[in-house]
Amino acid sequence: MDTDTQDGTPIAVPPGRVTLSDRRTQRSWAVDLAPYRIAPHPVTRARYAQVTGSPPGAAHGGRLPVEGVSWLDAVRFCNALSLREGLVPAYRLPPDGDGDEDCTGVEWDERADGYRLPTEAEWEYACRAGTAGPRYGPLDEIAWHRGNSGGRVRAVGGRRPNDWGLYDMLGNVWEWCWDRYDPEVYGAYRVLRGGGWFDEPWSCRASVRRRSHPSLRIDDVGFRLARSLPR
Repeated sequence: MDTDTQDGTPIAVPPGRVTLSDRRTQRSWAVDLAPYRIAPHPVTRARYAQVTGSPPGAAHGGRLPVEGVSWLDAVRFCNALSLREGLVPAYRLPPDGDGDEDCTGVEWDERADGYRLPTEAEWEYACRAGTAGPRYGPLDEIAWHRGNSGGRVRAVGGRRPNDWGLYDMLGNVWEWCWDRYDPEVYGAYRVLRGGGWFDEPWSCRASVRRRSHPSLRIDDVGFRLARSLPR
């Protein structure tokens, strides 16, 4: 993974198991995970601009997490950064103009060494960092949320990291994950995790799941990079 100081040194996450849960359906399920790497904080506006030419949204500040990006924007960024660094892109995208508005035609090549979005299970496992409670520390110490953000997005890395050195896993911006959210009910909608700068404390918990259509751009949603390790 890129060691550019803008986005920090990637964190190697050990293999393990995480149990996910859904409050709406009262369902829980366990997922076994292979080792992987994940960025220490969300992609910044400076990094996004470096790769794409310009960041979206009206906020100013290179160290702010990029927000107002769709799931498809995030996928395209992952591929663009992979190509820039000579890696195999993780995603196969349908040809432009083929009418795939719901993004269901995007495929993940799990053998690729390029950048990608974390799966929902990888995200929660990394967020928890070996802890079992709703959060990995006192909320005001680890997250920007409605009670302490001043009503705006904040620079990455401004709160205390978890035990694995990951910042902003809770609060600041919601983060896109690869997975579809209950596709039998919500179709193409993708999973969001982590809570954001405008959210009440209840939403800033390791287990909370949110959903959105992959084509929508929302002003409190960004993303974090992951990479698979060779097997």
